[in-house]
Amino acid sequence: MATQTSKNDTKYIPQFGAFLKAKCPRCRRGNMFANSMYNLTGQNMYQRCPHCGLTFEREPGYFYVAMYVSYAMNVAEMVTITVATIILTGSESPWLYLGLLLGSILVLAPFNLRFSRLILLYWMTPGAKYRPELSGDLPHNHEQHMHQH
Repeated sequence: MATQTSKNDTKYIPQFGAFLKAKCPRCRRGNMFANSMYNLTGQNMYQRCPHCGLTFEREPGYFYVAMYVSYAMNVAEMVTITVATIILTGSESPWLYLGLLLGSILVLAPFNLRFSRLILLYWMTPGAKYRPELSGDLPHNHEQHMHQH
């Protein structure tokens, strides 16, 4: 037996949990990415939220801004790794630092890609603010309409 939600049914979803799970910033229910962060096929991002229909790429080239966020994340990670290596090993070998930094760049690249886009959409995009009324279950006919686009 299918249940329909009334217009007044809302479901509040905490921001940080939705952010960590890569959910849509507007409804916090739909997935932004079609697959996991670490896989051999790369990360595929949906064009629209499967739940509320929000277009993630707000304009052509929108995610180029995420490169700046990713750069800031990379710098913070490299400084942290360097300081931790100095404290933990006390080594002066440039090869140790080079190996650790290059290895961490490769390992953290998928993390930086995903979370730089999430940061951009969650905290730097005015039109993608949370709307709790979209967090509940949508009526069946609305879901069909959203999947057709």
